[in-house]
Amino acid sequence: MSSIFVVIVGLLGLAVGSFLNVAVSRVPAGRSVVRPGSACPRCATAIAARDNIPVVSWLLLGRRCRACRVPIPARYPLVEALTALLFAAEALRFGRSEMLPAALVFTAGLVALAACDAEHFLLPRRLIYPTLGLTAACLLAAAAATGQWYRLGVTAACGAGGFAVFFALHRVRPAWLGFGDVRLAGLLGTGLGWLGPWHLVFALVAGSFAGLLVGIALMAAGRATRHTRLPFGVFLAAGAVASLLVGAPVVHWYESLSDPYATGAPPTTVRDRP
Repeated sequence: MSSIFVVIVGLLGLAVGSFLNVAVSRVPAGRSVVRPGSACPRCATAIAARDNIPVVSWLLLGRRCRACRVPIPARYPLVEALTALLFAAEALRFGRSEMLPAALVFTAGLVALAACDAEHFLLPRRLIYPTLGLTAACLLAAAAATGQWYRLGVTAACGAGGFAVFFALHRVRPAWLGFGDVRLAGLLGTGLGWLGPWHLVFALVAGSFAGLLVGIALMAAGRATRHTRLPFGVFLAAGAVASLLVGAPVVHWYESLSDPYATGAPPTTVRDRP
């Protein structure tokens, strides 16, 4: 894979990350992400183009608004840098394949949703549904370009399956999962279904396990109890990104264990007694 291509996709991630910051700031409050233009939330001074360069401007401004000197949250450069890093990693992972646009859209939506859940304990429908629609549209284009319509069917089944499983959990124990998590599970199934059902399983298991470990660590440090609320969407999003980037070797390893023909090994037999 050309390093220039990876850099270009990474720079695209920086620009997308800047837009995601706007979405994270405005969508939970029900505000438009288009108008008005970017401005300081404290003094309402419009942000000039020179002060709107992802990551760089935050550093040059000394992490403060140029006009009122109020601190600019670290979330802004973190979201921009993380989106750029993930975009570059997925360019390496998928190359110039038909899957790459869907992976980038899916990942951008997950970053925004994780940031919203971390800040507001909220997974807005106004982020989930556009991400779902754009990801599905990219996968539809991929199926049309490659003729792999069966993958699109698996994608739809995984999306419906993820939603159904989490919906059932929500009905049984509403305290465990908010309905935003149910919608997110449907999005995860759609974004990962193209790669196969086990990628969705990997994401859900990895995300749940990560959440469990963090919860145990916080309780051990005395910073949480069994009743402390954690932003579960953050861990599900992290599990999904991990599945995109490193899930394939784990899935192939598991399939090789369950299917001896996957590695070319002959099936085990029991000899007849003489």
